[in-house]
Amino acid sequence: MRFPLRLKFFAFAALLAVVPLVMVGQNLTRLTRDELKSAANEDLTTVASGLREAFDNTFEGRWLTPLTVIRNGIDSADLGVAQKVSLLTLGLEELPQVVAVQLSVQGSDLPILVTNEGFAGKLAAAGLDPVKTLSTPADLIKAIAATGQYGRPVVGRLEATGDWIATLALPLNTTIAGRQVTMAAKIDLSALGEMVRHHPFAQRGEITVVDQAGRRALGAGQDLLNDRQIVASALPLIVAGARADALEPYVRPDGTAMLGAYAFPDWFPWAVITELSEDSAYAVVNAITRQILIVGLVGFVIAGIGALIFARQLTRPILKIGAVAERVGEGDFAARVEGVRARDEIGDLAERFNRMIGELGERLELMKFVSRGTVSAIQSAQEKGMHRGGERRRVSVIFTDIRGYTEFSERVSPEVVIEALNSYFDVQTRIVERFGGDVDKFVGDALVAVFEGDGMEQRAVGCAVEITAAMARLLEEYPDYNLHVGIGVASGEVVMGAMGAKDRMDFTVLGSTVNLSARLCSKARPGQVLVDQATRDAARMLEGITFEDLEPIPLKGYAEPVAAFAPHPA
Repeated sequence: MRFPLRLKFFAFAALLAVVPLVMVGQNLTRLTRDELKSAANEDLTTVASGLREAFDNTFEGRWLTPLTVIRNGIDSADLGVAQKVSLLTLGLEELPQVVAVQLSVQGSDLPILVTNEGFAGKLAAAGLDPVKTLSTPADLIKAIAATGQYGRPVVGRLEATGDWIATLALPLNTTIAGRQVTMAAKIDLSALGEMVRHHPFAQRGEITVVDQAGRRALGAGQDLLNDRQIVASALPLIVAGARADALEPYVRPDGTAMLGAYAFPDWFPWAVITELSEDSAYAVVNAITRQILIVGLVGFVIAGIGALIFARQLTRPILKIGAVAERVGEGDFAARVEGVRARDEIGDLAERFNRMIGELGERLELMKFVSRGTVSAIQSAQEKGMHRGGERRRVSVIFTDIRGYTEFSERVSPEVVIEALNSYFDVQTRIVERFGGDVDKFVGDALVAVFEGDGMEQRAVGCAVEITAAMARLLEEYPDYNLHVGIGVASGEVVMGAMGAKDRMDFTVLGSTVNLSARLCSKARPGQVLVDQATRDAARMLEGITFEDLEPIPLKGYAEPVAAFAPHPA
């Protein structure tokens, strides 16, 4: 899969912008979260224990102690009956939350009851009998006496009005006819409910008071809260009378993650539970996280835009170099990288690339002046350099020579001579290359080609016959030229290698086979191909070609006439 450089820069810049911010953000969030959790837990514990103390202090200081004073006054032998009644009435007026006080004589169904007129009116308006509602039953007093729970409140709720009432009993030392006298009081606990509802913590968290059955206390109803884990954890401690404050994180049935704490008042069979959702507790963390995300997003966008701009400036010259390289690969050596003015490594690369193209173009042009064998020899000697010397090889050599060239060059302009010569050589070279040969050199109006490898004799003969046919077609096209070609083909061992001076060498073939090919070419008539014995023997079975046996031909440099054969198309 291709991953463009621009995307790499973009990804790198994005990572550079985001990763440090994410790492810092994570550490900051974790540290802040830990601090906030610690602070939230401390706050929850402080609120729960504070309400516990407030409940106990309110009950003991505002209700139990004054009622004990009233009980002691009534129990005093120094006060008369009228004074005791006045003490009872005035005490009730001074204690607005105490809605009823009664004196009960053991075994008597006629207690002395004093009620708060305002609260009694409220009960009457709700359709209740104030005397019956505010009286403390003898059975309850008997039960309190049996357990010795004097002074400890028994809490209940008036369904008709929704008021929470605490009932407590205090024994008197004075007896009537030898019977125990008990003072009972009913207290309106609305002050405790107001204390819970108006607590500052209630604005951001929850304060719940539950009884030993897991029901909500001091509220508008008595709904069960046992499905909350923190309530389930507190209930056994309420029943056991334990007073160990505790912290407890938990998850509500609706999936809300909560932090909670609970404390237990000494005077009430309750648990004061303070709760705070983790979302609220970690609101600052969430705000920090959002801010980090916003900053990260802005940084990501800025870094991304900057990376894209920088990548574009960086990759544009690289893309230009790539486009020029593609054109050069297609053979356009006139192409150049233009418009790259960067004074950096890329600018240097563009300049060197242009210089390389120029040198490649020059080399390509130079390659047109040497044979393919020369190029192969140079490529093979790149590491050690080219050295003079040769090696023996078996090849087939073709010599072609244009007949009538001298007369032609004398009667036409040099420009026409060059044009005609190039046309003839173009045709011959294409045929040589098609048959797998290599043009070794051009000598005036002569061409020397070399064939190597399997079937070289057959390919050389086929090439020579094809050249004569092509030259005949050129003669038909340009009859005024009156140019013909004679060809000689010989096969055998030659010496192939670099020869010449140290600084000016020529990679060519030398030997008797080359000379024989040249001598046969000189003896060939216009349009005729002459081949030696070795070539004829190797190419005898060549399809589409027949060989004419000729009289041995005397050749310069040979003591005896040389056998020669003329191939013709079948």
